Amino acid sequence: MTSFTFQISHSTTPYELLVLILNKRANTMMLRGEHPNDFILKVCGQEEYLIGDYPLIQFNYIQDCLAKDITPTLITLNVESVSLDQDNGPENPDVDALQRTRPSFSTLTLRKKGKHVSAWKIDDPFVFTVNGISRLNCDAAHRTVEIGLQAGLFHGGKSLCESQKTKETIVSSDGSCEWEETLRFDIKVKDIPRMARLCFVLYEISKTSKGLKSRRLVKDSKQEFFINPLCWANTTIYDFKSQLKTGAMTLYTWTYAEDMQNDDLLHPLGTVVSNPHIDRAAALMLTFPNYGKDKSVLYPTPEKMVEYARKLRESATERIMQEEPNQENDINKFQQLEQLRSLADRDPLHELHEQEKKTMWALRHHCLHEIPTVLAKLLQCVEWNDHKEVAEATALIQQWPALPVEKALELLDYAYADQNVRSFAVRCLLDVSDEDLRRALNNQRIGHYLFWHLRSEMQVGSVSVRFGLILEAYCRGSQQHMRALFKQMECLDKLRCASEQVKQKKDRKAALQTFQDFIQEPHCQEALSNVLNPLDPSFRWKHLKIEKCRVMDSKMRPLWLVFENADPFGEDIYLILKHGDDLRQDMLTLQMLRIMDKLWKREGLDLRMNPYGCISTENRVGMIEVVLNAETIANIQKEKGTFSATAAFRRGSLLAWLKDHNHTEAALNKAIEEFTLSCAGYCVATYVLGIADRHSDNIMVKKTGQLFHVDFGHILGHFKEKFGFRRERVPFVLTNDFVHVINKGQTKKGQAVEFQRFQSHCEQAFLILRQHGGLILSLFAMMISTGLPELSSEKDLNYLRDTLVLEMSESEAQKHFRSKFDEALCNSWKTSLNWASHNMAKNNKTI
Repeated sequence: MTSFTFQISHSTTPYELLVLILNKRANTMMLRGEHPNDFILKVCGQEEYLIGDYPLIQFNYIQDCLAKDITPTLITLNVESVSLDQDNGPENPDVDALQRTRPSFSTLTLRKKGKHVSAWKIDDPFVFTVNGISRLNCDAAHRTVEIGLQAGLFHGGKSLCESQKTKETIVSSDGSCEWEETLRFDIKVKDIPRMARLCFVLYEISKTSKGLKSRRLVKDSKQEFFINPLCWANTTIYDFKSQLKTGAMTLYTWTYAEDMQNDDLLHPLGTVVSNPHIDRAAALMLTFPNYGKDKSVLYPTPEKMVEYARKLRESATERIMQEEPNQENDINKFQQLEQLRSLADRDPLHELHEQEKKTMWALRHHCLHEIPTVLAKLLQCVEWNDHKEVAEATALIQQWPALPVEKALELLDYAYADQNVRSFAVRCLLDVSDEDLRRALNNQRIGHYLFWHLRSEMQVGSVSVRFGLILEAYCRGSQQHMRALFKQMECLDKLRCASEQVKQKKDRKAALQTFQDFIQEPHCQEALSNVLNPLDPSFRWKHLKIEKCRVMDSKMRPLWLVFENADPFGEDIYLILKHGDDLRQDMLTLQMLRIMDKLWKREGLDLRMNPYGCISTENRVGMIEVVLNAETIANIQKEKGTFSATAAFRRGSLLAWLKDHNHTEAALNKAIEEFTLSCAGYCVATYVLGIADRHSDNIMVKKTGQLFHVDFGHILGHFKEKFGFRRERVPFVLTNDFVHVINKGQTKKGQAVEFQRFQSHCEQAFLILRQHGGLILSLFAMMISTGLPELSSEKDLNYLRDTLVLEMSESEAQKHFRSKFDEALCNSWKTSLNWASHNMAKNNKTI
């Protein structure tokens, strides 16, 4: 194969590059008459093609090559030689046309029945009857168990009225009890919003505290009692047809996990789905009245809500016109609007004072026309337990101009439950570029990750039915893709079985032999051949190179796998299969690192980040990309420090290792620059995200100098403790070893120009993230209630808010970060001490 090397402008398009290539071929190989339209550029080693009239710099592959400091390698192919998988199914219909031609199920149902009454006409207070509970697992056969039930109405995580409790009662020996008690809430049916949810917690009254969720109960002055939660359940007030629920209902409860962070006993952010494992869940029996008697009670449509709001405005306008104009009011209004402008840029968790809420709501129409970006804050002012304000908010939403993407995303987190608000946010996202949305709907790569993300959650009972239906819909609609996915599932199943056998062997050599014997069986060889990489479907592997595979020295015995690339010109594919670890939190953290990297690059700051690939494919099974030519800090220190207790304190070991792999002065200077930039990026990222458990085995350095972190099992400040003390007592890792490299071996710790540049990079990176603090908070807020134990409540979000110091001015924030930087530098000896202990306790070598 003939190859050419070109130096081109970053703005060169694929077509222009093809012209250069064909001209070169014509001059050197005498191949005349070739036209660029007959050829296509393929990424070497991947099933990726560069097409379209876009600058090459905009293609992810080119950007990845630049980030890894490697030269992009492309292959020219004749268009006719490229075979693409074609789906013989029907073409995807236009999304807008589908929405126009498909009326909702609820509308069809109502047209047939025709008998309904508006919920906004029901003045009765909301009530329901608690009948009883059965199959409660509380050891009632051997002791006396007294239980009670608490119920509350919530909307977007906020309580709509005071919660209610049943009387306490004794559980029978078979785990059941009856109440037949009616609970009455201080809210009228007409004032309950459409997306309200009814939340329950069943608790035991006990003389002893049981777990972190226990609460003291004042019951008897002579004896201290505790409320110990047993299980919980949630349900919506309205069904999917916007119809008020009536009649008997049975809710199957969820056990109350200890890692729930909310302070309230009730769990309003939990699922509204009943526990599907009904054979081992307590059954809570309820009865809801029929307020409409022989008619169904229906929540008003948006059109009716807007009409209702219009009538309210007309009556209010008549009252205002009868009042005399007041010039002083106009001056006050101008001053108040200026105050509201400052609130528009506050972070999503900023709590408005009551007076600010009243002022903003009074000036809502001015906000609509003059400060539209304040919408999220304005919606916090709405009294969602007042149907008049809900109608007004709905009418405003219909008129509101589209918001920037970052502001629209804020409306999709848990705090904004209203359907009309969320629909508006989605409409705003339609203005995102075609590349980001419309083409994504027809992009099989997006479908690939959708499939695996959904499948990895299928063991979670609260979403298994819903995600299963989405998976079925996707597979039925993309049957051609299903064949490729089935092949991947078959391959992963064999690898998981191999991992299970490996775990049974205590001896590492025996474990490796077991793996090799199993993989060499014919059924495994076939399953592992010609498969798209689940981690990145742009790669296809031909077969497993068994002789290069290893069993790694770790508790879960990960498998180091090497596959031959199906592209004869492509390099081998290296992966790690992990079985036993939940990789979902790693995926979230790595995705945030990618977003941070994009935010920095948008401001012209390239910190040489390396957020490697990671995917969870099923419950506690997943794959991680291997970063080649890299070593852990621990192994570097052992290699250069001759494995002694003081190896972690020898500041010259890392620089010496870089010198070993960068022989010229120019290469070494470039490696030090790579180290300096990447170290700055990870210092800021780990500090902001509260990435914990940082030790010398999960910080790595490439031979090119690029530093990166791995293993993100603890985030948002969930630091490990030992004997009641936090292991990590520095804001981020900045050891003497790191400083020695940044200073190019100079002895003055903080005086070198290079170190001042490093600190400047850190400060700039931190301030850029602060500017996008609202986006970062919104993205994490959308992940609440996804089952991640360290991201389950607003309390976890507050950690981000605190590290970004969003309440401070920029100058105050910079001063604050400098103090944290100095703290990390001054206390670096503590990190070195921890690492010395870690190095002595663990041998990292693999086989």
